[in-house]
Amino acid sequence: MPTETKNLDQDLNSLRIDRSRRREPERPSKWATRWIIAGVAVFILLGAAATLFRLTSQATEVETYRVTAKGSLSGDDPGVILNAAGYIVAHHKIQVTPKVMGKVDWIGVEKGDFVKESQVIVRFEDAEYRAQLEQANGNLQTLLAQLKELENGSRPEEISRSKADLEQAKADLENARINLERVQGLFREKVAPHQDLDNAQARYDAQKARVEALTKSYELVFIGPRQEQIEAMRGRVGQARGEVALRETYLDATIIRAPITGTILERAVEKGELVTTMFVGERGAKGYVVSMADLNDLQVELDISQDDFAKLFMGQKATVTTDAFPDRKYDGQIAEMSPEANRQKATVQVKVQVLKPDNYLRPEMNARAAFLAKEIPKGKGQTVVPPQIIIPAAAIRDSGGKKSIFIVLEGKATEKSVKLGNPTSKGVEVADGLIGGEEIVVNPPPNLKNGDRVLVKQKQG
Repeated sequence: MPTETKNLDQDLNSLRIDRSRRREPERPSKWATRWIIAGVAVFILLGAAATLFRLTSQATEVETYRVTAKGSLSGDDPGVILNAAGYIVAHHKIQVTPKVMGKVDWIGVEKGDFVKESQVIVRFEDAEYRAQLEQANGNLQTLLAQLKELENGSRPEEISRSKADLEQAKADLENARINLERVQGLFREKVAPHQDLDNAQARYDAQKARVEALTKSYELVFIGPRQEQIEAMRGRVGQARGEVALRETYLDATIIRAPITGTILERAVEKGELVTTMFVGERGAKGYVVSMADLNDLQVELDISQDDFAKLFMGQKATVTTDAFPDRKYDGQIAEMSPEANRQKATVQVKVQVLKPDNYLRPEMNARAAFLAKEIPKGKGQTVVPPQIIIPAAAIRDSGGKKSIFIVLEGKATEKSVKLGNPTSKGVEVADGLIGGEEIVVNPPPNLKNGDRVLVKQKQG
C-alpha cells in the first residue's frame, strides 16, 4: 500500500506545471528574417505594378496628329513653328512697403480696385511721429536763440555787472590781505595761535583766486564770444534742422501712396495690424500693405524645352490665347529670354509681351503662345495670304451639327469646338478654334469624353 501511494505522488508531481521555469521565446533565424524582408519587397512591387496597370488600362489608346498653321507669302511658308503653354503674369508686380513701422489706422482700397499714381491707399497712426517732430522743433528753437545771443555779443548790462563783481572781489582781497598781515604780527608776538594764521592765509588765497577768475570772466564779457564759438553753435543749429527734416519725412511716410497707376492684386493688412519695414512672418507683423500691378502691361511666362529653344529669337512674333477665352487672340512678341536654363526641368524661361491686352486677361490665367516663323519681307507684287490650318477629316466629331475635336493636353483629352472652312485634298480647313501646334486625336473612339485619360500609341504630322 505505501508503495502504491508513493507511485501515485510521483505521477501527480510529473503532471504539475513548474511556474519557476519560463520558456524563452525562440528568435527567428537569419534566413527566416531575410525571407520575410524579401516577401515584403515583392508585395510592394506587385502593388505598384498593379496600380500602374490599373492606371494605364483606364487610359484610352489614341492616334494623334500635330496641327501646323501654314501661311504663305507668294508660296513661302512661315507659319507656326512652336506652340507652348504658360501663364499670364504682370510685367511689374509691386509689393508696396512702408518706410516706417506703424499700426494701420485706415486702409482705403480693396482687392481689384483701380488706383492712380500718388493716390492715398493706407494711413498709419501718427501721434508718436508728430510728438517726435514737435520735440525736434523745440530743440531747434532753443539753439537758434543761443546762436542769436552769441552773434549779438555781450550787452552793456552784462559788462557792468561783470565789472562790479570784479571790483567787489578786489575789495574782499584787500581786506583779506590786511587781516593776514595783522594775524602774522600777532603770531610773531605769540599772541595768536598758528591756527588763526592758517585761516587768514587760506582766506587770502581764496580771495586772490576769485579775483583772477573774475578778471578773466570780465575780459571775455568785454571782448564778446569768439568766432569759433559762433561757428560751433551754427553747426549745432544745422544738425537740429536736419533732425526736423528727418522727423517730417517720418511723419509723411505714415501716409502710403500708390507708386504707379494700376490694379490692387492683394490687400495684405487690416485696420489695427502692425506693419514693419521688413518681413517677419505670416503670424507676425506684415512687411507690405498691398501688392499691385499695371494690367495694361502683361506677359506670358513660358518654360521652353531646351530642344525647342533654338527655334526662338528676341522680338519673335507670337499669337496668344487663353483657356478661359479661347476665341480671343492677342498679338505678342518675345520680350525676355532667361540668360540661364533650369537644370532640373531642362527648360529655359521665355516671356512674351502681350501687345494690346484687354480686360479679359488676368494674371495667373492659363495661356498658350504660338510662335511664328521669321517673316520674309514683301517684294514687288507679293501678297500675304492668311495662315491656313488643315486637319484630317477623321479628327472631327459631329454631334448634332456641332463640330469639335479633341486636343491632348497633359495626358488628357480636351474637347474643343471648331469652325470649319473648305475641304481640301489634304483634309479640312479650320477657320477658327485652332492656332497651330496642338496635338489632336484622329479617329476618336465613340466613348471618348472631355477629360478622359489618353495614351498616345501613334503620332502623325
